[in-house]
Amino acid sequence: MHKQQSGFTLIELIAVVIILSILAAAAVPRFIDMQSEAAQAAVDGVAGSIESASALNHAIDVAVAAGLTNTTDDPFVTVDNCNDGGTLLSGGSLPSGYSITSGAVSAGSTASCVLTLTQGSSSWTAGFVIIGADGGSI
Repeated sequence: MHKQQSGFTLIELIAVVIILSILAAAAVPRFIDMQSEAAQAAVDGVAGSIESASALNHAIDVAVAAGLTNTTDDPFVTVDNCNDGGTLLSGGSLPSGYSITSGAVSAGSTASCVLTLTQGSSSWTAGFVIIGADGGSI
């Protein structure tokens, strides 16, 4: 009777290790670049939050002006500059490392603004639109 053995040879195992090493070496730079993509996504998210908060703030401004509500029940923020975008966020200020380029906006008008995140020597930007509001009390 002839006994047959099965398994992998040393050459086959070395070949597999080499192939896996090449694949890993190709994948590592892609994962390192994801940090930059995550930072850009964070900036885009904050800019979107400011833009949404600005639209809500403007809606309250219009409702107060129309006599549908009052600033006691529905307070809103006076927005006359892009820098006021940070006050519209929860907590009333921008997260650490963020800044907004200054730019005037009049009540009821829109202005295009730029939000920047700076970390060390790197920076990421995102644009957003802010709507001016007049007479807020927060």
